[in-house]
Amino acid sequence: MAPSSELNRLTISDAADRLRRREFSALELTRACLERIGAVDPKLNAFITVTEEEAIAQAEAADRALKAGGAATLCGIPLGIKDIYCTAGVRTTCASKILENFVPPFDATVIAKLRREGAVLVGKTNMDEFAMGSSTENSAFGPTTNPHDLTRVAGGSSGGSAAAVAADECLGALGTDTGGSIREPAAFCGVVGIKPTYSRVSRYGVVAYASSLDQVGPFSKSVRDAAILLRTLAGADPQDSTCSARPVPDYERALTGDVRGLSIGVPKEFFVEGMQPEVEKAVRAMLMQYESMGATTMEISLPHSSYAIACYYIVATAEASANLARYDGVRYGLRERAEDNIELNEKTRERGFGAEVKRRIMLGTFALSAGYYDAYYLKAMKVRTLIRRDFERAFENCDVIVTPVAPTTAFRLGEKMSDPLTMYLSDIFTISVNLAGLPGLSMPCGYDANDLPIGMQIIGPPFSEEMVLRTGDALERSGAVTLRRPAL
Repeated sequence: MAPSSELNRLTISDAADRLRRREFSALELTRACLERIGAVDPKLNAFITVTEEEAIAQAEAADRALKAGGAATLCGIPLGIKDIYCTAGVRTTCASKILENFVPPFDATVIAKLRREGAVLVGKTNMDEFAMGSSTENSAFGPTTNPHDLTRVAGGSSGGSAAAVAADECLGALGTDTGGSIREPAAFCGVVGIKPTYSRVSRYGVVAYASSLDQVGPFSKSVRDAAILLRTLAGADPQDSTCSARPVPDYERALTGDVRGLSIGVPKEFFVEGMQPEVEKAVRAMLMQYESMGATTMEISLPHSSYAIACYYIVATAEASANLARYDGVRYGLRERAEDNIELNEKTRERGFGAEVKRRIMLGTFALSAGYYDAYYLKAMKVRTLIRRDFERAFENCDVIVTPVAPTTAFRLGEKMSDPLTMYLSDIFTISVNLAGLPGLSMPCGYDANDLPIGMQIIGPPFSEEMVLRTGDALERSGAVTLRRPAL
C-alpha cells in the first residue's frame, strides 16, 4: 500500500481499482488530497473555496457504497470543480466580485452526475473572471501560478483546475472551454484536458460566457482518466435544449492502443513564424512517433484559420454582452446602494466586474449595436461557417488533425496583462475548434529548455471523441514522453 502522503499522486483508474480492492479508503484518499491542498495551495492559489467538511462527508458515504459493492468508477475519487459550475450550498463566484457571495440552490447537471456516482468534490477552483482570459490572472481572488514554475501562469481560463491536477491536489477536475480554456491550461501545466464536441455534455447550471461556444470538459493525469470522466459527464439532458441525445459510448473501451492505418492531418497554418521552436520540434517528434506506430501523416490546409481570432472576439463578446446583462444588482449577486435602478445597475457593474469583463462587454455591445450588427456580428457568423467548412473538407482526407496547443509554453505572470491583443493570440491554435464545435484533446508532448510542459492538440470530426481519445492514449502508452512531476 502506498503511504497516505502519496495517494493523491494516483491516477483515477489506479485509485478506483485499489479502492475496490480495499487497499485504502476513500476517506484516506480524500484526506491526502486535502493535506496536499493545505501544503501547496498557498503558493498556487488553485482553489477559491475548499470544501473540507463536505468532502469528508462525501468520502465516508463513498466508503459505505464501496463496501456494499457495485459502486461506480468515480466513487470515492476526489475532484476539483471550476468555480463556474452551480453547486448547491457551495458558493459559485466565477472569480468575480459580483458573485463573491452567491450560493446556488441547485447543482449543475454534470455536478449532479458526479454526486450520483459518489465522487468527492474537494473544492471550487480558480479561473479568469467569467472565464474571460488565457492566464487566470483576471481573477478577483488573485492569479493561479504554474506548479512547474511559480513565476509563470497556469493558463486560462481554467487555470486553477489544471494547476490543481498537475500539483496532485486532486485526481481530476472540471473546466470549461470557450476558446481554449481547457486545452491551453492543460498544455501549460502538463496534464490532459479535453473539450468535447459542442452539445456532447450538458451546460445546464454552468454560468454562461458565450453560449454557442462554451463546452464542459475534464482535466486528468492520463488520457484513460479523461475517458472515464467524459463517460460520466456526457449524455442527453432535458434541461439543456442544446444537448445532444446521442447515446454515450464507453470511451475507456475505445482505448485499444492501436493507431495502425490512422490518417493524421497536419495543417500548415498551425506551424507559424514566430512560434517557439521547441514547441514545433516537440509536436513534429510526436508525429514521427505516430508514423513509427503505423499511422500516416499528411499536410493539410485550413485556409480561414487566420480569421479565427477576429471572428471569435466578435461572436464571443457579443454573446457575453447578452449573457452578463443579468448581473444588474437586482436578482442576485452584489447589490450597491443607489437612488434608482439605473444608478443601481451602473454602480453594481462598475464595482462588481473586472477590467477584462468590462472590455468584452463593451466590445460585444458595440458589435450588436444598431448600424454595426451586419458589419460585425453577421459577418463574423459567416466567417465561422467558412472555418467549419475548412475542417469538414480536411476530414474528408484524414481521420484526426494534430497541432500544437499554443505557440509558446507558459509565459511569465504579468507579461501580457498590459497588451490584451497579445494575450488573445495565446489561443490562436484552439479558437477555431470552438468556432467549428469540434472535439479537441490536449496532452503533454515534451518540455522546453526551462522544463516547462509543451502541449499537443488532437482534433476530430464531431462526436469522434472515441477516436481522439484512442489517438492520444496510443501515444501515451508508447512511452514517447516521460512526464515530469512539479517540484513543489
